[in-house]
Amino acid sequence: MIRVLIADDHELLRAGLKMIISKTEDIVVSGEASDGDEVIEKLKKDNFDIILLDIAMPKKTGLEVLKELKTSEKKIPVLILSTYSEEEYGNLAIKEGASGYLTKENVPEKLIDTIRNVSQTK
Repeated sequence: MIRVLIADDHELLRAGLKMIISKTEDIVVSGEASDGDEVIEKLKKDNFDIILLDIAMPKKTGLEVLKELKTSEKKIPVLILSTYSEEEYGNLAIKEGASGYLTKENVPEKLIDTIRNVSQTK
């Protein structure tokens, strides 16, 4: 079972992602965070196989969270899920340690496939 932490400041988006993921048999949402600080706190208390991380969040941005994760003992694959285009932030996110980058315009099937692929990059 792939355990996912969804980190996005929009509750409606988190609910939609949970609904998409709930249709799978091998992926489960094990936690949610609405800002960057909450992501770091959740990682201290629980184990996840992958983080779905938004770039634009309060308190700590997704890029700041990525920088912090680089120095962390826990090596968790991160899939950035953002409204920003890949050209705009994709390379920067990968450079900062993300394992993948998707825009929020992608179809649910691509999201599920990418979660499966990225979760295996530990």
